[in-house]
Amino acid sequence: MEQDWKKRALEHQKAYRRVLERGPKNKILQALPRLHEEAFEKIDCLSCAACCRHYSPRFKQPDIKRIAKHLRIKEGEMVARYLRLDEDNDYVLQSQPCPFLGADNACSIYEERPSDCRRFPYTDEDVVLKRIPITLKNSTFCPITYTVLEKIKEAFG
Repeated sequence: MEQDWKKRALEHQKAYRRVLERGPKNKILQALPRLHEEAFEKIDCLSCAACCRHYSPRFKQPDIKRIAKHLRIKEGEMVARYLRLDEDNDYVLQSQPCPFLGADNACSIYEERPSDCRRFPYTDEDVVLKRIPITLKNSTFCPITYTVLEKIKEAFG
């Protein structure tokens, strides 16, 4: 079952791009909160955690400060232990899976997690339309993004 949606997500990339680029932007934006909520009602992130296993959020300075305080370590130690600068000069994790991901797919710093993690998969935000390449990539590993894009394609494609 899991591979079916992943296969369809790859097959539908052009259709998703087309509807996100050419579809009725205001109507799509109005529909996003509802589609986002419906997807989260059906899909349990703790059963997946692909985002935490294979990708890194950006860690902005407020995130680093907050998480370091929570871990009771200095910010510099947190950066040295867990982070690196990527090609965009953003702090990201040194390795995957995320070191804060537990065996049960729960986050050990959930209340203090980076803002990128709080917002992921961005399916209730204008990021869906403003950063189409990210949205398309997310649809290939995140069942929530896939579900939202399928609904957008059905309604507006």
